[in-house]
Amino acid sequence: MEANISVEQNEQNPNIIVGVDEKISWGKAFLLGMQHVLAMDLYIAPIIFAGLLALDTMNTTFFIQMCFLAAGLATLIQTIGGLKLPVVQGPSYVPIGALAAIGGKLGLGAVFGSLIPGALLIAILGYPLKWFAKAVHKVIPPLVGGTVIVIVGISLMPAAFNSIYHAPGNVGHNVLIAFVSAAVLIICILLGRKKKGYGTFFRLVSVILAIIAGTVTASLFGSLNFSAVKEASWFALPSFFPFGKPIFDLQAILTMVFIYLVILIETTGTWFVVSTVTGSELDEKRLNRASVGEGLGCFVGSLFGGTPMTGYSSNAGIIAITGVASKMAIIAAGIILVALGLIPKLSAVITCIPEPVINGIFGVVCVAIVMNGFKVIQKIEINDRNMMVIGVPILLTVGTMVLPKEILYSVPDFANYILSSGTAVGAIATLILNLIIPQEQNEPNEKRQEPLIS
Repeated sequence: MEANISVEQNEQNPNIIVGVDEKISWGKAFLLGMQHVLAMDLYIAPIIFAGLLALDTMNTTFFIQMCFLAAGLATLIQTIGGLKLPVVQGPSYVPIGALAAIGGKLGLGAVFGSLIPGALLIAILGYPLKWFAKAVHKVIPPLVGGTVIVIVGISLMPAAFNSIYHAPGNVGHNVLIAFVSAAVLIICILLGRKKKGYGTFFRLVSVILAIIAGTVTASLFGSLNFSAVKEASWFALPSFFPFGKPIFDLQAILTMVFIYLVILIETTGTWFVVSTVTGSELDEKRLNRASVGEGLGCFVGSLFGGTPMTGYSSNAGIIAITGVASKMAIIAAGIILVALGLIPKLSAVITCIPEPVINGIFGVVCVAIVMNGFKVIQKIEINDRNMMVIGVPILLTVGTMVLPKEILYSVPDFANYILSSGTAVGAIATLILNLIIPQEQNEPNEKRQEPLIS
């Protein structure tokens, strides 16, 4: 049965060489899972958040650990029992400003008290209410889904370049390190076009080879620093609410409920990316389970002191690059993330990989995401209406990414939360434009949009 599933998925997407439900050895699963973990920048969001709240070094290190643990647990929940597709969960960047504001005014107790109700609401939208899939079914046809995928990739690109330019060290050296990492990845992808022999090998381990090449290059410029590994302890047990008893403030809760809905739009875009890359169908049952998985992942993460989790589009890009969509690899990634949360020395090793290495690879991954969005859109007739539905949100996404910070800080808080995310702005704009711009009257019925999910 599993072999049949794999063959069918490969026919839907010939770039996938290992299907979603295809079993692989656990050794290969952990090697591929490690690629996903190494290529993620999930420690960046908690570092930013810790800096905004002026946490000391010890609490910052512990906070990063708990975010690793939360990401691992959320990944296992979503992959095994939620969406049941290869999705890696990690800290979302969307709520950073809101959580910093809540923490600055009301303390860390209010931060984690505000996370719990919103997480449970997201889960309830999936089951027992079953509202989430119905909403997606009505408002997200292929035109919207494909555009959101493109927007996700475009909105992530500046983060890669900014991290390269602003990373510690010489800018020229950082650019060269990123270039070497990206070049090795691209070469491996091109070598991987050969379906047999060495081609498959280079494709499967392309990310790890790129990380090794980039890290070796960084060492030549003295950009490696493993002092954090020496100082980190070997083992640390998690505890419930490590930053204090939760405080349930109504305004903070309502703010985070709104933020969760924005995150849900963001992560739905990731699900579309994964669906497109793997050739898997997003039916209503799967989407409702995904909403439950998202909510439970965020809830469990908040219990251990982590921030809201979201599906990482970058990992969908890695699936497109390596051609391995097996859930076993993502389950292995979840187990690795849990281990990183429990063994500080291991998490310290990950954080020591220079930013230019990760972000050189990340830039290529963004390209893979955008191209998968275009694969969806290319099947749709680009008439005047559809051109506006696709083009205007992309324009607004780019406009949001270059929005001056002084303008961002001058708007009301709720607007600040939305405008802080180019993905959120573009996705919301796509949804609204597709609903308010009428279909062209002379458009043949067979060319009208069918729902992206069945």
